[in-house]
Amino acid sequence: MSTLPDSATAVPAAANAAGEPGRETLLSVRGLRVSAADGSELVHGVDFEIPRGSAVGLVGESGSGKTLTCRSVLGLLPVGVEVTGGEISLRGTELTALPAAEWVRLRGTDLAAVFQDPASYLNPSITVGAQLAEVLRVKTGLARRAARSRAVELLHAMGLHRPEHVYTQYPFELSGGMLQRVLIAVSIAAEPELLIADEATTALDVTVQAEVLELLAELRRDRGLTLIVVSHDLAVISQVCDTVHVFREGSIVEAGTTRQVLRAPRHPYTLELIENHERFGIDRVRKQRSQR
Repeated sequence: MSTLPDSATAVPAAANAAGEPGRETLLSVRGLRVSAADGSELVHGVDFEIPRGSAVGLVGESGSGKTLTCRSVLGLLPVGVEVTGGEISLRGTELTALPAAEWVRLRGTDLAAVFQDPASYLNPSITVGAQLAEVLRVKTGLARRAARSRAVELLHAMGLHRPEHVYTQYPFELSGGMLQRVLIAVSIAAEPELLIADEATTALDVTVQAEVLELLAELRRDRGLTLIVVSHDLAVISQVCDTVHVFREGSIVEAGTTRQVLRAPRHPYTLELIENHERFGIDRVRKQRSQR
């Protein structure tokens, strides 16, 4: 990837928001700054809004700040990294100063996340069904039998064949795509309003990746779920998201509807991303969107 000119600057905050008039804002991020223990700033005053029911993409190469931004929203920053400025508001409630107990309550019930390696988030010595049922019992208060029944229903809703059998299987017995579907089921078990999918399809082959992306689109359509899709791949973002925010070196350099950004990128870094991903089919997707 070639180096961008030093003159490249971030777009104004108003453009970063890329909000949709008339739609209620579910999540608002204003002037977010994230810093490491040594004082170095990793995220530089990021601004955006997520309308309820929308699907918003955060795209950029590794180290661009998109994942740190999302982990700030989840209250799950790595040790030695902290929010040092700005506000994060969910339905008008400021999140950055919440006590740990309140974060535990919010995660799973109001907002949830799916990450790249589902196996590392599941206990290898407990069946996936038992783990899903336990989340249902803890987060929704269901009794043991009701939790088991609901867990099977969720596995079926995730498109898993023979969900009763999958319930009894251990993580090592399932493929990567099946594990990701199980983790999505765990994430939406308590019916959160916002789901963050952080590189959730990166480790999957192309066919399975498309299936998981379609599942996310279905959850948004059928359950009214609001999505933040984080990826280094614009082709992934283009399949799911209404709007996109392009991250580079801790800042948002371009934002707009996915169609606008794909058809007429304004920032040289965005153009570079598009050119580097044409071989993954983004040019075809861009043409399809331009005809809508």
